[in-house]
Amino acid sequence: MAGILDSVDQRTRLVGQNRLEILMFRLSGRQKFAINVFKVQEVVQLPKMTLMPHRHSSVCGVINLRGQTLPVIDLSLAIGLRPLVPDERSTIIVTEYNRTVQAFLVGSVDRILNLNWDEVMPPPSTAGRQHYLTAITKVENELVEVIDVEKVLAEIVPYDTNIPPERLADPLLERARGREVLCVDDSSVALAQLRDTLVQLGVTIHTATDGLKGLNLLRAWADAGEVLTDKLLMVFTDAEMPEMDGYRLTTEIRHDPRMRDLYVVLHTSLSGSFNQAMVQKVGCDNFLSKFQPEKLVDVVRDRLLRDTPH
Repeated sequence: MAGILDSVDQRTRLVGQNRLEILMFRLSGRQKFAINVFKVQEVVQLPKMTLMPHRHSSVCGVINLRGQTLPVIDLSLAIGLRPLVPDERSTIIVTEYNRTVQAFLVGSVDRILNLNWDEVMPPPSTAGRQHYLTAITKVENELVEVIDVEKVLAEIVPYDTNIPPERLADPLLERARGREVLCVDDSSVALAQLRDTLVQLGVTIHTATDGLKGLNLLRAWADAGEVLTDKLLMVFTDAEMPEMDGYRLTTEIRHDPRMRDLYVVLHTSLSGSFNQAMVQKVGCDNFLSKFQPEKLVDVVRDRLLRDTPH
């Protein structure tokens, strides 16, 4: 499965169709897990690994892959399961999240599967590893759990959401104070990061955990007679979410005359080149890679400048 990703053009074919491709694998037992293929660069046998002093408990060590030094993360241990024992037969999944590349040690890789997002449900709100899931689905009557990799990575390297005081002193940002923003994301970590950053700008934050919930909230406000472009400064939406993804959400917003002029930001951990193509295809106003507080300020400024008379 090396070189698992195709070109940007090939990867855009599912966009707007509320579909996704998942890579299924096992960790330390029979349970099947998955991550989105868009995040995967390749699947390879574990190269020679070097141990690191003072490393996080979930980090096995580092490898050199084509001149790039990558941390190897025991995904089983990171989500609270029995740790894996790396050896020369071990498999790693090399992924890119939030502009960083890392390798996840797994038990065995199963296959790639194409699904409708409406076949993918939010996980039940129970204890244990459910905290590390963003979704679940069934494949041939077997439960497949989609891992919240953003949460795993945030626990290994915490994100800083602080905006420098000199940026907050920008007079233009005063126009954001008291305004409302809708944030749509299935990752609790991503929502918390958005909230912690935006609250520094004095905005009121509404949240939804998938695209369908976000769309229903917008429709409810519109049905109640609210002018959405007056109510909301902007909408941030993740790309991958159960039931309805961010691309379909944006398409639905653009097709409803009551909300089509909303300023929509695609806020995702997927790679920038891919998402720039998606922004154009589905009609978002801007694109922001997670988690970049200062870049988020730039996006808010762009939105406010659009209201500034010239």
